[in-house]
Amino acid sequence: MLKRAGEIADIIKKSKKLHIVSHIDADGLTAGSIAFQTLQRLGKDCSIEFVKQLDSSIIDKLINEKHELVWFTDLGSSAFSHHENLNMIITDHHECPKNSDKEFHLNPHLFNYNGGYEISGAGVTYLVSKAVDKKNMDLSKLAIVGSCGDLQDRRHGKLVGLNRDIILKDSEASKTIQSKIDIRYFGRETKPLPRLLQHASDPILPGLTGREQACMNFLQETGIRMKDGDNWRKWIDLSKDERRLLVSNIAQLLLSKGFGHKVTKNILGEVYILTNEVEGTEVHEAKEFATLLNSTARYGMYDVGLKVCLGDREEWFEKARNLLLGHKANIVEGLQFAREEGIERREYIQFFNAGTGIRDTIVGIIANMLLNSEDVNSDLPMVGMVEKEGGEIKVSARGTQRLIENGLNLSKAMKNAASSVEGVGGGHSIAAGATIPKGKEEEFLDLLEKEIKNQLVN
Repeated sequence: MLKRAGEIADIIKKSKKLHIVSHIDADGLTAGSIAFQTLQRLGKDCSIEFVKQLDSSIIDKLINEKHELVWFTDLGSSAFSHHENLNMIITDHHECPKNSDKEFHLNPHLFNYNGGYEISGAGVTYLVSKAVDKKNMDLSKLAIVGSCGDLQDRRHGKLVGLNRDIILKDSEASKTIQSKIDIRYFGRETKPLPRLLQHASDPILPGLTGREQACMNFLQETGIRMKDGDNWRKWIDLSKDERRLLVSNIAQLLLSKGFGHKVTKNILGEVYILTNEVEGTEVHEAKEFATLLNSTARYGMYDVGLKVCLGDREEWFEKARNLLLGHKANIVEGLQFAREEGIERREYIQFFNAGTGIRDTIVGIIANMLLNSEDVNSDLPMVGMVEKEGGEIKVSARGTQRLIENGLNLSKAMKNAASSVEGVGGGHSIAAGATIPKGKEEEFLDLLEKEIKNQLVN
């Protein structure tokens, strides 16, 4: 992989004008930002755009624009077949065909690494950036944010593979990231304690998740003070003894409700702190940074997320914070809408069809949160469907680590089912997406269930 990264770095150095195309999630934003800064530092003439997916219209547009070189980050493996018509380099991590092994294509799956948890799109892009110039090691922090945004630390409770052996090692050496063992629930830097517990998932807290008053009662019974004066305390405000006490009580709750020691251990794990950022802000911890980025690009405000990645902590950072408030509200509304519409269960999948009630850019987030909620069966993959602006149907599917260990591969299942109804699909084993024609929903679900049944039964 490093040899291939060097080959792509040579292509970059020989080019004068480059255009970057990246994905709209946190991994895509950080990948695009790494590429953009790499080219800026070289003094190259460069431009950047972010897209939801690479469809034929995007490819045709890029071909017609006649760029000297297009750099695809966190996507592009699916565009490989167009390489004769479009001068390109690709730094992607989604599953790809073996026949796409060319000198301009860097993808972990071509080198027997798993792009689902060993390296993200931002990580692959960082390998090229470092090959261009070792001084770019400071950009490794963005690759850590991208990998956490892609949930690559979920499988083992920490980053592993190339994420750990190269990228985390570089970020710690450059003193831009500090890793430590701590509670892994989202919001440890910014959420009031009751909200931290209320929104807890992976593992869920039975009787607490989704119930604010119950969380307040739990904290009170545990003896944890929730406020300092009028201000709500956050996890980072607790003393070491208070943290140990709260973790101990959470563990006791899980064990008393029948959760095993393996699940209970997931409360703690590695967290990644950006050492040069202000504690208590949304950019001090990698997962919260990733969520902040998701709240920009997923709503078409790509420039805001890009500016934050490039270092702005004033005007653009405040714009990102305001977008985050709207993003959180949309997720709450989306969850409520999906529940009201109803989650339907089949033998091998469960699904909801939100029509136009949920944005297509957050349906995957909703599906994942539902799958990790207390009242939903986590033994079945969760599939969410929404109607896009153009009338097509966006499908997002999410699984669990246990299902993956039993043979689930959502990327292959979604790709096969979608292609059978003249759609496109792909992604990772645990999280995948598809776009299908409107009116083909039931046929697609039938095909998807058949694919998943074959994986889990055989």
